Amino acid sequence: MSGNILQIPFRRTHNLQLSGAIKSYISNKYDQHPDTFARDLEVVDQLRKDAVNALEPHATGLRKLQQYAAQLVWIGGKFPVDIGADFTWLASLGYHQNHAHTENNIRFELVNVLFNLAAMYSQLALASNRATGDGLKSAASNFCFAAGVISHLKTTVIPELRTTPPEDMDTLTLESLEALMLAQAQECFWQKAVKDGLKDASIAKLAAKVSDLYNDAADWALKSPSVPSEWIHHLNAKSHHFAAAAQYRASLDCLEKRKYGEEVARLRDSLACVTQAIKEPNLNKAVLGDLNGLKTRVSEDLKRAEKDNDTIYLLPEPPKSELKVLDRASMVAARVPKEVSNSQDMLGDCGELGKPLFAKLVPYSVHVAASIYADRRDRLVNNTIIAELDAMTQRIQELLSNLNLPGSLQALEKPLGLPPGLASHAEEVRQSNGVHRVQATIADTEKMKASTRVLYQEGVDLLRTEAGEDETARRKYGTDRWNRPAAKDAQPKLYAQSNDITSYLQQADNSDQLVQEKLQNNETLIRLLGGTDRDLEDYVPSSRRATMTAKVEREANSLRASLNEVSRLESRRRKKVEALRMKAKEDDVNSELLREAARLEREYPMQPVSASQFESLFDTRLQKYDPDQADLKREASEQQTLVSRVQSVNQIFQNVKRGDTSSNEREKALQNLENAYANYKQCIRDLDTGRKFYNDLAAIVTRFRDECRNFVYARRTEAQALEVDVETSMANLQIQQQTHQDLLGRKEAQQQQQAQYQRQSLPRASGTPSFGPTPQQRMGSSRPEPMAAPMPQRPNAQPLAVAQTPVPAEQTTWQQGMPILFGNSGGGQAQAGGKANAGPGGTTWDAGKGFKFVPR
Repeated sequence: MSGNILQIPFRRTHNLQLSGAIKSYISNKYDQHPDTFARDLEVVDQLRKDAVNALEPHATGLRKLQQYAAQLVWIGGKFPVDIGADFTWLASLGYHQNHAHTENNIRFELVNVLFNLAAMYSQLALASNRATGDGLKSAASNFCFAAGVISHLKTTVIPELRTTPPEDMDTLTLESLEALMLAQAQECFWQKAVKDGLKDASIAKLAAKVSDLYNDAADWALKSPSVPSEWIHHLNAKSHHFAAAAQYRASLDCLEKRKYGEEVARLRDSLACVTQAIKEPNLNKAVLGDLNGLKTRVSEDLKRAEKDNDTIYLLPEPPKSELKVLDRASMVAARVPKEVSNSQDMLGDCGELGKPLFAKLVPYSVHVAASIYADRRDRLVNNTIIAELDAMTQRIQELLSNLNLPGSLQALEKPLGLPPGLASHAEEVRQSNGVHRVQATIADTEKMKASTRVLYQEGVDLLRTEAGEDETARRKYGTDRWNRPAAKDAQPKLYAQSNDITSYLQQADNSDQLVQEKLQNNETLIRLLGGTDRDLEDYVPSSRRATMTAKVEREANSLRASLNEVSRLESRRRKKVEALRMKAKEDDVNSELLREAARLEREYPMQPVSASQFESLFDTRLQKYDPDQADLKREASEQQTLVSRVQSVNQIFQNVKRGDTSSNEREKALQNLENAYANYKQCIRDLDTGRKFYNDLAAIVTRFRDECRNFVYARRTEAQALEVDVETSMANLQIQQQTHQDLLGRKEAQQQQQAQYQRQSLPRASGTPSFGPTPQQRMGSSRPEPMAAPMPQRPNAQPLAVAQTPVPAEQTTWQQGMPILFGNSGGGQAQAGGKANAGPGGTTWDAGKGFKFVPR
């Protein structure tokens, strides 16, 4: 730090090829080939190189930083923030300047570039020729721009960072830097006012505002962990310096207006302020020189003013508490450069900040919209249409199982060997690897569930930790001081989402448990179906061929026809489901989204395209599935008719074959295998549904965890600021209480001292001499009513003899070592000599004259 002005130092970074991450992302996520954007990839690397190497105060450096920052904002609308580039930056403030901070975050890169832009403005201001009026104007303008960039960082960019900001870019540090830049800009205006010879009253107003801004910067700096102590001392010194300068200029105004008493008071306050500023340690020579010069000038004027007022004007000097507070004249404000606030408007073919890169790449918002549409489409197709078709099929399978079909019919039709239907089912189970497939799918699902639970628990732990910290602070400071709402009240949607996810996980656990129980109950039979035909034939007993009457054969054929119709219904539904899934898979909305995005960009050029603007397009596109939804009613009606027919035919079939028990065991075995096959198929469907459910839930839980992180970070930042305010107020309260106690103690001590003095001043008892007025009384004590010395009382008894030494007659003053002789009007030596109350030549002490001491 040199000179009396501070500059923001640049942050430094490591070399990085941003084009590599962008190229890889385009290859993996976009349909367009990266080579299409070869020129843009070269330009983005050159822009970064120029921006991060712009470390000298020059106007060209400003343009390089502005261009790169504008392209980063533009790119952020086409790519996600975590594009895959690890940006590494080193701090420029604080005590860890060699500590590198790395983030896979485009916004982190933007934050650092804008910080360097603010630093560039501050260093350009410092480089201005402040010896001229134009140089002072330029410096003040650059300082205001630096404050504006910092304000934009603090309010717009960092809140969207999604991660913890760097240590030297926390809110407290940025507040201090912003106030510092404004203070130095105001100082430039004060300096120009002095140079232009404005009235002292106007200069005093400018100086008072400079002092306020430096004081604000110092207050924020004390709370910041990154502002160095040298800066804090500098800020305190400058605050006192300009408070002194303001009072000095006010004193000159008082002199002009012949307010000589107020002039002395303001000069005295100015001298106190500048003296306080000089006491700050580690000040550089420039600041110290300014302070000493001001102190000399104020001291000389104070001596002159005191002399003139005491000898000529004789006006009373008002106390400091009665001095009118100086007015403030603010000439500065944080100004965000248009290249930062409206950077996107300045990008274009002929734009000041250059052409927008990757302009022909589909915007990221369009991809988000495509994802939203795909999610809505899949929910409609899978959860509304296919799920309902599967549920209807499941109901008809349960009905057939309850009716012991097709086992009872197969046992009658084929008393020996395996029925063709069962044999085909067994071959299907073998081809799909039977139980091993189910167990492998269950294991994969458990891994996905565990991963999802870990993500969810991270978010819950963050909320729980923050709630504990908040409750601890509330117990520590009390609800009156810690008056912010609890997290549940501040963000109820987040806690409601947490409860929803808990409910989802509980339902998923219940579903997984049902699948596992179903597998356990049927595992033996499924393994049997996945085995050899010999094992199946051993399990299914043979029965003797029954003699079928014409009536039984007729009803059996009728039942077989109904079961075949059920099979055709199921087959048709499977084909319908496959066709519907293919229809959804081929439902590509990207072309329409691109056309709609182009229309929106033409009609609303100032507004960035967002996914919510495609809602009407989504509704129109989803209408193509209305016929499939209407078909559900027809399927339900047809199934109800078929179920009634099966029940009726089966009832007739059971009645006509009543009494024939020859095939009961075979019938039971065949039905068990059919039920096992149906349960196996249901397990496969349920596991596939569960796997997709956990995939979807993982995305929801990830967003929930990220929102928890952002919320907890914001709450902790808010808590830090609130804690600082509370501790400051409590410290002030403690100081007030301590001061009150000290005043009470002093008052009590004064009362005790006064009471003791009064006791000592009362007439003494008989035989105790009183020595007249006390020395304090003779020296003019400040007590309002001094008590007169009591007259000496003669004792009744004769006093003891005192050895006396001769005293010369001319000596009338008592000295140390001489005895004290008391006069006596009733007789004795003094009376006999006739000189008890003699004049100055007497040698006896007169009680009415008191003591007189002479220096030795």
